[in-house]
Amino acid sequence: MPPTDTERRLCDATARGDWDGQVAAIAGEDLYLAVPQQGQDPLPVYDDPAAGAKCIPVLTRGMLPPWQPQQFFDRVSVEELAQDWPNDKWRLAVNPGTPCAAYLAASPGHRAGWLRVRAQVGVRPGGLLVTHYGGPLHGPVAQGLACGAPIAVHHSVPWNELGTAFLDHAADAETLRDQWSVTDPATWQQRLDQLLGGQFVPAETETALRARDAGAPEGAAGEKPETVGARDAAQAPAVPELVTRYEERLRAEGLLPADGRVVSLVALDLAHAVGLVRWGLGARLCAPHQAEQAVQQVAARAREVYGSWEEFAAGYALGRMLAFDNGWFGPQYAEAVHLHRVLTQDPSSPWRGLPFA
Repeated sequence: MPPTDTERRLCDATARGDWDGQVAAIAGEDLYLAVPQQGQDPLPVYDDPAAGAKCIPVLTRGMLPPWQPQQFFDRVSVEELAQDWPNDKWRLAVNPGTPCAAYLAASPGHRAGWLRVRAQVGVRPGGLLVTHYGGPLHGPVAQGLACGAPIAVHHSVPWNELGTAFLDHAADAETLRDQWSVTDPATWQQRLDQLLGGQFVPAETETALRARDAGAPEGAAGEKPETVGARDAAQAPAVPELVTRYEERLRAEGLLPADGRVVSLVALDLAHAVGLVRWGLGARLCAPHQAEQAVQQVAARAREVYGSWEEFAAGYALGRMLAFDNGWFGPQYAEAVHLHRVLTQDPSSPWRGLPFA
């Protein structure tokens, strides 16, 4: 079975001898070029007997090899390859040596064809739900990865992957550095612990939501129920008016039931925790066994706070709106609604196919 829809389209086009279909299958996708090791040639050109020519190999996303500590890949596009191709006689080998292989001639005329198809197909949009059929589909690791599915959908990468890259090594390291001030394994672990503890959601709002919810303790994220229970509920802050406005809108849009309310915002931190794990793998700040343990911790933490994917989804949506939209009901609000609908309505979504507990 092809690991993702990209490889399926490529295999189908190859099976029917459709050259244009092969190009169309990869024209809008990220392709991955191996970063040379020290002492290696900048381009991994090789003689391929299947193509009968020298080839430059690239991989589609689903065909990236398992994580290795010193093996990195750069993302390239068909457009970049067409513009910078070094030798008219060489071929482009896509997934060479696999059932999803394709060998594309790269003469000036062929490369002009690549650019035409790229212009027709366009760049792969964000907001797509992607499943990797070779990744975890059931069990605790899959449940943990499903908590990070909104971020995966935002970037249109597979939701159920703990692999060699989230986007690529350089982009993953940059995300950690610029957005999370993470530059080494120690700061990565510190930030992960903070996210698992719900320390980035607004504490007063979180306390107010917990106090309001009849079935949950009136405490901040990470607080023990017995500690919380000892506090006078009357001291809890009022739910902010902005939260009430968002909940009214979410009910009107069908993202909350008619009488539904958000239980907690912690889903936002838990989704980011999964992102942090995947970026950490890509940046080589953690190893696969640490990543698996961490996403299982995310799943366990989600079950402590929420009772269903529906509750988790509402918590994530509201948390994202408070963090990024802040009452504007603008593009960030629209994106949060889109992510919610994709993950709660698509039949292939893990939020529909995986048990929450």
